[in-house]
Amino acid sequence: MTTYNWDLIERLLHEVQNGDVSYTPRAYAEQYAAEKATEGEPTENLDHLKAVAGEYEKLLLARGYIKPRPEEQGGSGSNYILTPRGSSLLSLIDSSIPGNNHPRQVLDEQQDALDEVTFDEVASKAQIA
Repeated sequence: MTTYNWDLIERLLHEVQNGDVSYTPRAYAEQYAAEKATEGEPTENLDHLKAVAGEYEKLLLARGYIKPRPEEQGGSGSNYILTPRGSSLLSLIDSSIPGNNHPRQVLDEQQDALDEVTFDEVASKAQIA
């Protein structure tokens, strides 16, 4: 079973959603770790977290959760936009939405929650949210 750091993925997706600038997952991982430390929460090894963030970027891109921002929208080749699948994922795992733990739990129960077919099937079920 593949497990994911949903908090880190949420952070990466929010950066895609909110940013027009170059996407820098390693820097976002560092900011994420600093925020967790400030909140008194334990954090993973920073170098490992940065590497994971880079792998998540590749995975989210390859599986259609994010895509390069089109040039006519300010795309530079190093920034992204959310796809409908990425928006759906963010809405399921967004910690600012009450009750986000249940969707995360359902995703964690899957063999690979970010597999495109698996995610689309799970996300289409009304009871997940």
